[in-house]
This record gives sequence, structure tokens and C-alpha cells, in this order.
Amino acid sequence: MTETRTRRRGERLEQAILDAAWAELAEVGYTALTIEAVAKRAGTSKPVIYRRWPSRAHLVIAAWARQQPIRPVIPDTGSLRADLVWLFTRVADRTAGMMTETIAGVMAEAFKQPEVQTLLKERMDSTPLTSGIRTIVDNAVQRGELRPVTVPKMAARLPLDMIRSEAIVCGTPVSDDTIAAMVDDVYLPLLKGLADD
Repeated sequence: MTETRTRRRGERLEQAILDAAWAELAEVGYTALTIEAVAKRAGTSKPVIYRRWPSRAHLVIAAWARQQPIRPVIPDTGSLRADLVWLFTRVADRTAGMMTETIAGVMAEAFKQPEVQTLLKERMDSTPLTSGIRTIVDNAVQRGELRPVTVPKMAARLPLDMIRSEAIVCGTPVSDDTIAAMVDDVYLPLLKGLADD
């Protein structure tokens, strides 16, 4: 075991720890997750983990980020609504694949620790979803469906916020009807309102 620990360094070790953290989350949930259990699963030690991530919440946010595709390919379906439904569905599918209790646990930790709240906010602001929204909006502007519009950070993050909230509150995967309502009743009117300003 010691030999394996000394051989794995850098990115390989970090990958093993994040994979172990995600596996622990799937198995025991956020509340029961311990750094000791993650260290054991990754074949490393608690001090090695704490050198990289100062708290359980930091580790979970990093493991969560690792599950996200780095550059989603945004289709151009020829329709703003269809593009948005595609993106909302992708976010909903991804959210359903993550443990709702995990998301709720990280959020609860964020409210208790201002530094974690800052870290989570930075993570949300830099998610590939925001650039995906901008691509969809730019395509709609080029097609003449929307007037040129600047999408503020908060508006770009709104699909994720709505879907995450729905998943946490309802505890079930977000339905196609709910996605359609989010797009038709909230997001399309929001984009059109921003374009009219």
C-alpha cells in the first residue's frame, strides 16, 4: 500500500481522490461522508487530502465539478425554443444523475461557511452552462429571433438554479412538461425582456 501511495502523485492522485469522493457520495450521501473514508477508498491519507482541499465541502465541490463535461457541444436546431429545451433537458438529466441529498448537503454547508459559499458561487459562475446559454442566444440573434442582448451572469445561471431547485424540492427527476414550462413561461420571456431593454 505504501509503495502505491508514493508512486501516485499530481494529477493521478488527485483524480483518484475525486473519484473516491464521488463514489463515497453515491454510497453514503453527503452527511455521512468522511475524509477518512475517502482517503481509505483512494488509497491515500487524510493529510494528503487536506493539503489539497481544506474541508469536506471543498472536496465535494471539486468532485462535483469533475462530473461536469468541460465543453458541451451546443446544437443549433434552428429554433431558440428547441435549443433551450435541449439545454434544459441536458441539465436536468445531469442533475438527476447526481444525488439530490449531495447537492442539498453542499448548499447547507455553503450557508454555514462564507468561504465555501464564495467557492460555490465562483463554481456556478464559471460553469460551461453560462457559455452554452450565450451561444444559444447568439445563434438566435443571428437567425433574427432575438434582438442583440447581453445575458447577465445571474440570468445565464438561471436554468441550473431552476432545475436544481425543482429537483431538491420535489426529490424526483424534472419532467419534460416542467422543462417546457420553465422554457416557455420563464426563460423565453426573460430573454425577450432583456432584448427589449
